[in-house]
Order: sequence, then structure tokens, then C-alpha cells
Amino acid sequence: MRSIVACSGLVAALLWGSPSRAGQPFAIEVVDAETGRGVPLIELRTVNEVRFVTDSAGLVAFDEPGLMGRSVYFHVRGHGYEFPPDGFGNRGRALAVVEGGQARIAVRRVNIAERLYRITGGGIYRDSLLLGRRPPTAQPALNALVLGSDSVLEATLGSKVRWFWGDTNRPSYPLGNYHTPTATSLPPGLGGLDPQVGVDLTYAVDAEGFAAPSARMPGDGPTWLDGLTVLAGPDGRERMFAAFAKVRPSMEPYERGLAEFDPATNRFAKVAPIPLNAPVRPFGHPFRHEAGGSDRAYFADPYPIARVAAGVGPLADLGQYEAFTCLLPGSTPDRPRIDREPDGSARFAWRRGAPMLDALAQDRLVRSGVLRPADRLFPLRDADSGRPVLAHRGSTYWNEYRGRWVMIAVEIGGSTSHLGEVWFAEADAPLGPWVYARKVAAHDRYSFYNPKQHPSFAKDGGRTIFFEGTYTTSFSGNDSPTPRYDYNQIMYKLDLGNPRLNLPVPIYRVGGRFDSRMPGHRVAFQALERPAPGTIPVGSFHVLPLDRADPPSTTTTLYEARGAAEPFYFVEPACLALFGGRPVGRVWKAGTNRTTPVD
Repeated sequence: MRSIVACSGLVAALLWGSPSRAGQPFAIEVVDAETGRGVPLIELRTVNEVRFVTDSAGLVAFDEPGLMGRSVYFHVRGHGYEFPPDGFGNRGRALAVVEGGQARIAVRRVNIAERLYRITGGGIYRDSLLLGRRPPTAQPALNALVLGSDSVLEATLGSKVRWFWGDTNRPSYPLGNYHTPTATSLPPGLGGLDPQVGVDLTYAVDAEGFAAPSARMPGDGPTWLDGLTVLAGPDGRERMFAAFAKVRPSMEPYERGLAEFDPATNRFAKVAPIPLNAPVRPFGHPFRHEAGGSDRAYFADPYPIARVAAGVGPLADLGQYEAFTCLLPGSTPDRPRIDREPDGSARFAWRRGAPMLDALAQDRLVRSGVLRPADRLFPLRDADSGRPVLAHRGSTYWNEYRGRWVMIAVEIGGSTSHLGEVWFAEADAPLGPWVYARKVAAHDRYSFYNPKQHPSFAKDGGRTIFFEGTYTTSFSGNDSPTPRYDYNQIMYKLDLGNPRLNLPVPIYRVGGRFDSRMPGHRVAFQALERPAPGTIPVGSFHVLPLDRADPPSTTTTLYEARGAAEPFYFVEPACLALFGGRPVGRVWKAGTNRTTPVD
């Protein structure tokens, strides 16, 4: 994990001064200096390498024999949080440790997203219990004998939120449930906890009390689910479906199918096969979207590159699925057939019978020379540095507060972790343009894969959103798993009103008009829709000043043409010879030459 750094004055370690209680542990609370909330997953390490990790309330119950009644130095570090170094570069604080005493350490959050709590696994509030504190959840120590769970699927069916996880560990043996455990919770405001506080899960369990399988399909190996979808049947009753895969030890699927969930039995049953070579199938985290008079289910992970009419019949009929792709029907991974424009660029369109082409597959075709770099459908990049961000997995949903589609995705090949850096991006239409992004959470040499937004948990009109992901050493190269936390789900909160999420948005040119929120037209350039310190209003958008020191490398000069009846802007220096003009500020490059469809 990253060493902790913080600004002086924001961080302190303060003894609370409450009376000590003989025989009781010493309570250490680590809090966010900005919010005062306890921070989970902060490591406190003694000089002799004894390691403690805060629970979901940000607490450590310290009772190390031989160290009680002494001054004990704790190194402090945690993913995305900082503590200031002393003159020798040590980042920590010495505390007067006494039985029953208390101390508080404040850390500065570097992540834009705020870490809230662990959702799955054992000992979620272990230290709180040892200290006699009351946790907010009903099962704070061990729920359904679950010690660890892989990636989550979640959707609301009827009056309950339904949760499903991948491979799940148990206390009695290293092998656990490989056929998708399930649980329910009540929606927030309807008996459920505020998602800022926690999630009370009620698992379906077997005779031993362990989380029971919900998708035990015939055949050897695990059963993995994907594409959890809720649709109304002909009678208007909501029904839940998912795609399943039977997996060999090599993690290669040998069978796929579509299954329907029965809430009365908490089990899935197969309803249709999915051929292994099917060009399109349900996957990822679906959402509903109406456009052009059609209601469709879109499948996103993180980009929504497949869709089908929103009905039970079409869902089971792979012939009705469409993929947004430049591949022609009949293409295979070994023999891609590209549909091209007259200028040789790849032509993307919604097509039936053609294979899906996600960002990773596009990247492979670019590296092999089949596609040109400019052919990428999703040229996502860091808004400041311009560094490409290759999104691996994630989810996309409409957000009322931003009035745009919001993506939360994990990058593959990040700077601090192979699968541990989480990014925020937004777009005017489901297909984009997805160009500029900002990192919101980092996990140093640790994975945080398959992040999933929970749109039904959003608060404040969508300003506050929540997402979780799988925290694990898998694929990270880290051989030191975090006790209790490893291979479990952790919840984050993201305030979309944070000034650091004021990203450039497309400014479209429609005739002589330049404005945002007009997808389906050419992007002239990108600019800030909201003001920021030092920006200059120009029409309906905001630009950086020309004399700004060290402007982002992704920006360029914006010119206003002279003598035009209506304000006319351009960023191409070659246009100066045609129109003449004056520089008015710096804006972000368009990042794409594609006209993104609204549907």
C-alpha cells in the first residue's frame, strides 16, 4: 500500500482523554480528516512489524502483551489516504497505549472516492465488537459463514435487492461455494440501511448455515453468472435472468446458457443454451434505455456494446441481439473482417450476427495492425496527462445529477496496480463519446476489479453514488494479502459534485451553434461546462486562460473567427488563414472524429 502523506494542520493524532478501563483493549480510531468518518482498511504497524488493520468503523482494538502501558509507535498507511512524514521520512505517530484508553488518528484522503465499509467476509466489525461498540449491521462478525466472495451482481426484484457473488470461501475448508451464493437486502428507505452506513444481507443458507448455491448447473467445475437482467413477462410480472458459464480449471468456459431465477427457491434454472461461438450474448451489468421509440436492454462491462429489445422473448433469442461493432457477420477472433469507410477507417454500427468488440479486443486489433489507433471506438484517456486508459471491467448507468451516462471502470495496466485503479467518466449517450476520465480510487499493488455501481442506492438526486469492487491480491503480484479484507467486496462513495470531477465535455457544432449536450453531431472540441477557479466563460462553456502555467497536455488553443455574424470557434491553426481570428483560451482536444449515435 502507498505510504501515507498529509498536509500539516489537516492530520492529527489526539488522545481522547476518556477514563481507562483495566483489562480492556486500547482503542485506535482512524478517521478521514475531511469528514471525520472512520476509515476502513488502514494499516497500523509497530516497529517490530506487528500489523493491525482498521475494521469497517475505522477501529483497531490493540492489546499486544508487553506493549500495554507504553509509548508505541505506529506506522500508518492505507490505499488512497495519506499521513505526514516526520523529519526522517517516517509516516506515523507514537501513542501512549493504556488499557481501556483511546486515541484518534486523522488521515487525509487522496482518493476522490471515499472508502466506506466492507460488505462481505468475516470480522467486518471485529475490532468494534472487541471494544464494545455497536456496529450498524445485524451480522457484524460472520454472516452465513462467508469469509470471502468474488465479484458481485445486483438488481432489484420486487421489494428486495438481490445479490449474487462468484466463488465464495468458508471457514471449514479452502474450497467453498463455486455455484453463486445469493442474499437479499431491503432497499434504502424501505426498511434497508442507508448505503452510507452499510448493507444488511440475508443469505440463503444450506443445512450447515453456509451460503447456499443458487446456480448449480449440471457438469464439472464452477458455475459463473453474468448479465443479471430484470424484465417484465407477458403478464407484467417481473422476472430475473442471467447468463451462466460452466468453467474448466483453466477458467475456460465449456458451456453457456441463459437461466431464470426463482425467488421462491433462491435458485436459477436453465431456460436456453447459448452456443460457445455466439457472436453476442448477455454479459456485464445491463441497463434499460429508451431511444427512437424503442425500449432496449443494453449490456455494459463497462461499455454498452450489445443490446436487445427489452422483453423476455427477445432476451432468449440470440438472433435479435445487436452488437455495436466494426466487424462484419462471420468474423472470428482469428479472422476479423472489418467494415470500412471509403477513407479506410473502421465503420462502427449496430449489427445483428456480428461479433462484439470490446475495448480490450479493439486494443489487440490496433496492436496487430488490423485497426488504426484512430479507429478506437473508446479513446479513453486521463484528462490532464492524455495517457490512454484501457478500461477492463465496470458499469455504466444514467445519472440524473450529471444529466449524463456515468461510468465507473477499473483500468488494466495502471500505474500503481495492474487492476486496482478505478476511473470516472461521463458521456452524453450510452456509446459516448467516452474520451476524458479521472482516477477516483487507487489500490497500490492490489487489485480492485469488476467495480459495480449501485444506481438504486444513489442519493441527493444522483449527486452521491456508490460502487463496490473485489479487493484481492489476484493479478496484483502482491504476496501479502490483507487479513480479513482480501478477496472481499468493499463499498465506496463518490460525490459527483466534487470539483475534481469537473471534466471537459463535448462541445458540438450544429450549424453555427456551439453547445454541449447535443449528441449525434460532430464534436468540435471539449471544454468545461461548469466554472472552475481561473476559467473564463465563453458562450455556454468555460475555457482555461491562455497564460495558465503548465496547462494540461490534452488542451489546445481556441480561436474565435473575426467578422462572423455569430460567434464561430475553431481549434485548427490551419483555419486561421481562412477565417482569421483571435485566441480566446485553451480547451481540450475533441479526442475523437466520430459522430456518436444517440442510441
